[in-house]
Amino acid sequence: MEEKNTYVLQDDENIGAVQIADDVVSMIASLAVHEVEGVEACAENMATELMGKVGIKSAIKGAKVDIFEKRVAVDVFVNIEYGYNIPVTCRKVQEKVKSAIENMTGLEVTDVNVRVAAVKMVKNK
Repeated sequence: MEEKNTYVLQDDENIGAVQIADDVVSMIASLAVHEVEGVEACAENMATELMGKVGIKSAIKGAKVDIFEKRVAVDVFVNIEYGYNIPVTCRKVQEKVKSAIENMTGLEVTDVNVRVAAVKMVKNK
């Protein structure tokens, strides 16, 4: 069983500590990706395979976070729907992920690296 890394968000000797697992921060990033029109996070196994090729070890739902001293660096792997401007859409992903993590955790996001894994064709409905 893999040990989860946890980080203290708040520590108050009167009422206790608040901790968060890095997997939770990864999940927040992944959910934020889904909120951007024209984008979907990679499947976990696809992201893990792609990340392995570039030297990154593990991913949760297409997102990998590194947390050090309340600062977060995020790598997200996404699929972009055909027809969307890739640089503009990826910028929206960066903004959405940064905002979601900072607002929900109070951690500072220093980097959001977006890697486009595929362009998806969308069938007409």
